[in-house]
Amino acid sequence: QVILAESGGGSVQAGGSLRLSCAASGDTDDTDNDCMAWFRQAPVKEREGVAGVNRDGYASYTDSVRGRFTISRDNARNILYLQMNSLRPDDTAMYYCASGRSCRYFQIPTYFTTWGQGTQVTVSS
Repeated sequence: QVILAESGGGSVQAGGSLRLSCAASGDTDDTDNDCMAWFRQAPVKEREGVAGVNRDGYASYTDSVRGRFTISRDNARNILYLQMNSLRPDDTAMYYCASGRSCRYFQIPTYFTTWGQGTQVTVSS
């Protein structure tokens, strides 16, 4: 079993940057955790996959964040990061990290088995 804990959220003005972190503890070597991903959910919207990265560092992004966000993972320290630049008001959401077997379907929440509690990101115009 893996436990995920996010940090780094906050409030920022449009155009600013934030870096989210997700610390993983427990059985992190299990193949159920080969893919680590970030999701977000805004009020009255569905949870959407933002980015995913496998153990080799291969990353995938949803179109709305590509070129602005960078996902990375430190396998030695079991930490997942999301560097968010050029933030926009529509990036405002609760951000969750999640782990799953494969990043092939990184945008689909049901493919991920473990979730953190989330960290709030608010971008003002």
